[in-house]
Amino acid sequence: MNIHLQVGPIVSLIAGVLILMIPRLLNYIVAIYLIIIGLLGLFG
Repeated sequence: MNIHLQVGPIVSLIAGVLILMIPRLLNYIVAIYLIIIGLLGLFG
């Protein structure tokens, strides 16, 4: 859980910057983020 709290803000920041630069990436970034969070929740 501690790792998740440290990685979350960094991932959010990177995703936000990428979405600002390339708005078409929004769907992919959201999908990948949700998959990662789901996997961390299951196996975390």
